[in-house]
Amino acid sequence: MRILISTDIEGVAGVVNPEQTRAGNGEYERARRWMTQEANAAIAGAFEGGAHEVLVNDSHGDYRNLIADELDPRARYVVGKPRYLGMLGGLEVGCDAVMLVGYHSRSQARGVLAHTVNSQAFARIWLGDLELGEAGLYAALAGERGVAVILCSGDDAFAEETRPLLPETVFVVTKTATGRNSAISLSPEASRTAIRNGARQAIATQEKATPFRIAGPIAVRLRAQTTAHADLFAQWPTLSRIDDCTVGFDVPSVEHAVRVINCLSAMSFMLR
Repeated sequence: MRILISTDIEGVAGVVNPEQTRAGNGEYERARRWMTQEANAAIAGAFEGGAHEVLVNDSHGDYRNLIADELDPRARYVVGKPRYLGMLGGLEVGCDAVMLVGYHSRSQARGVLAHTVNSQAFARIWLGDLELGEAGLYAALAGERGVAVILCSGDDAFAEETRPLLPETVFVVTKTATGRNSAISLSPEASRTAIRNGARQAIATQEKATPFRIAGPIAVRLRAQTTAHADLFAQWPTLSRIDDCTVGFDVPSVEHAVRVINCLSAMSFMLR
């Protein structure tokens, strides 16, 4: 059994402030160590549950955050960008299940450091009638390949938002959101123990988890953070302007949607 673990940082225990998510300061260095330790907890739990192979995907920012020489050596490390499958890089080699560790709620929702893909560029994203955050987008991408998400970890707002999409998934709540930049958090050690136990449980019950599927073709709507971003995105010939800040496009699959969204995210950096 090959497991793909996708790791983000905003849902990690103890992380509440943007400074902890940005390279170049001591707060980030401490947070990326916690992120690495939570990844190791999921790796350990996966192997204890019966996995034979684990890939761990660095899925935050520039995808270069995990401390490689502190990772469990039994896992292989998926690192760097760009990648066709973004936060699920590694899925293309064939995986039996996915774990999402350190994830967060979607943009403009309650939750610690809530955003969707790019906090500067995107306010809201819909696939069909479903508004989705990163967990929903990438769960649907996995589901398109027949792969279920069996474990999610993050704050309580993230769990509340995501559980209806993934009702059979094991959720580990690492902290309770009390604001965008505040929480009542487990200690890093307690969070690691909970994630390790959750991963082990998820492997044991993974046959019960159903892949989350969104059938194509799909009408995508994306509300930008500013009209300037919408101006920029509408330069893409296959995108149409819906209103001042909203653009839309049609795609045959979730993978196409994710790839376009990630390209728009990259384009948005010219406005910074």
